[in-house]
Amino acid sequence: MSGHSHNHGHGCGHEATDVDHALEMGIEYSLYQKIDMENLECLNEESDGDGKKVFKPYEERLDVTKFVKSDCDEELLFNIPFTGNIKLKGIIVAGANDDSHPNKMRLFKNREKMTFDDAQAKADQEFELTRDCRGEVEYSPKVVTFSSVHHLSIHFPSNFGDDNTKIYYIGLRGEFSEAHHHGVTICSYEARPNVSDHKNEAFDSVTRTIQ
Repeated sequence: MSGHSHNHGHGCGHEATDVDHALEMGIEYSLYQKIDMENLECLNEESDGDGKKVFKPYEERLDVTKFVKSDCDEELLFNIPFTGNIKLKGIIVAGANDDSHPNKMRLFKNREKMTFDDAQAKADQEFELTRDCRGEVEYSPKVVTFSSVHHLSIHFPSNFGDDNTKIYYIGLRGEFSEAHHHGVTICSYEARPNVSDHKNEAFDSVTRTIQ
């Protein structure tokens, strides 16, 4: 009986470890919350708005009811604006376990409103992808290159041989920082001509507090 109890306890411990890992991954892959979803666009998506659906919580990465499928050929291009600056450290791309899974990913930093013509330029980094239907393979961008990103474009030029590309999940891991100092600077420039010297001193102290 004691042996049975020991094995049972070990099983529970292993299960807890898996849960902890899933929670940790969920926290690490939470940059989707910092995407400006209203202005995110996916070029060549079959149905309008489907491209936004693949940026979802890590624990929902296996939800195959939400996906994006390319329209007239296998290419997809995502223009992803953020609400601040990110340092991109990891990307997961999950697709179907068939030839519709993208086989290449090209990243462009801070080039807004890219078109497929723009995507012919040299990418900041490229990855050869493997089929990943469970969202388990992480690709690591060069941190030096992707350390101050306010807009990320992801180009999927091809797949493993299907006429159309299908993606269920794109996960982004990294650090986020608010981009508000620029606004404070503008505010101080606008305010100074209209206030007395005494009020300027008060405003400066407030500005320092905000920053």
